[in-house]
Amino acid sequence: MQEQTVHKRFIMVASIVTFILLLDQGLKIWVKTHLTYGEEFPLFGWSWISIHFVENNGMAFGFALQGVYGKLLLSTFRIIAVSFLLFFVHRLVVEKANILVLISFSLILSGALGNILDSAFYGIIFSESYYHGDVAEAFPENGGYSGFLRGKVVDMLHIPYFKPVFNIADVAITLGVIFIIFSYKQFFQLEENQVDEQKEVRGNFEG
Repeated sequence: MQEQTVHKRFIMVASIVTFILLLDQGLKIWVKTHLTYGEEFPLFGWSWISIHFVENNGMAFGFALQGVYGKLLLSTFRIIAVSFLLFFVHRLVVEKANILVLISFSLILSGALGNILDSAFYGIIFSESYYHGDVAEAFPENGGYSGFLRGKVVDMLHIPYFKPVFNIADVAITLGVIFIIFSYKQFFQLEENQVDEQKEVRGNFEG
């Protein structure tokens, strides 16, 4: 029964991450290959949100570290952070953490992976995007616009009166953090239970 529960939780995490990645990367690739840089139009005709194509060299919501070394540093940090998240989510699954906590970290993981894919591969895969120029081409003859880990993150979601342009990966990370805030009691309860279990095991050995 316990193995079945763990297996179901792994499936849930994999499903969340796969869904977010497909949604995020699908929209990014479409925007990159169909819009010129800076092009904008209302999303589904709504006035409160629009598609506005921009790219950035850095973090969520357009924040960036400048220069090539700043970009490489950020990409390296992202890979380390995602490696930690993978380990941590695996631990949460095995230890049967609260479902909301597990969903929260799955969202953060999927968002981090989504933006890492841009940084790692988009510079190799796509040609440069320009204002009022041709749309980017996938796998151009002369190669992409930059090397491995030096690609730009594609952003496209814009809400009036909110300056940063963001993407679905950013939304997933933000939702994950919000869910953690709402489920912090369950999260820390998990940590307290683990500490109690460790004390009990230590006490058994010492006794």
